[in-house]
Amino acid sequence: MQLQVARIGKPHGIRGEVTVQVLTDAPESRFVPGTEFLVEPAKLGPLTVRSARWNKDILLLGFEEIADRNAAEVIRGAKLFVETEELDDDDEEGWYEHELVGLEARVGSQVVGRVTALNTLPAQDLLVIEGADGREILVPFVEEIVPEVNPDGGYVLLVPPPGLFELNSDEANSGDDGGTGDRA
Repeated sequence: MQLQVARIGKPHGIRGEVTVQVLTDAPESRFVPGTEFLVEPAKLGPLTVRSARWNKDILLLGFEEIADRNAAEVIRGAKLFVETEELDDDDEEGWYEHELVGLEARVGSQVVGRVTALNTLPAQDLLVIEGADGREILVPFVEEIVPEVNPDGGYVLLVPPPGLFELNSDEANSGDDGGTGDRA
């Protein structure tokens, strides 16, 4: 099984290093020189780690196949994967993106969309839901809002706070205050 461990960010310097968004709990063991990653899109890989170093809180990677800044710009946005054994079903510490993408998003028994991604951020993770109307909805992936994840049943259960689905709507972003247009 393939497990995503990073997403490549912007180039750093002129020697082909890139910033990466780390998506693993063990970066010190995943990003060692000589490690080969499968890449999505596949035409950009595989990539082999040449160097790994931290610059403040940002991991910088150099790859044997990437010699300069121009080549580093080409791989921007690529996803890095490792081949791994089947995950332990008893591991309830978290969810991987590949386990969530494609699941229905439900509020009660009503389907409100489908999970399209998991954004892993320093403060908290966000589920990216494509609503029934095609809008993207960002949902904090916390137990109070997403109390149930059921991959076998094909869904995540949401208990959204009032206004969560309207946050990204055209009406909320139009600036129309519904009044006379006068502002205090």
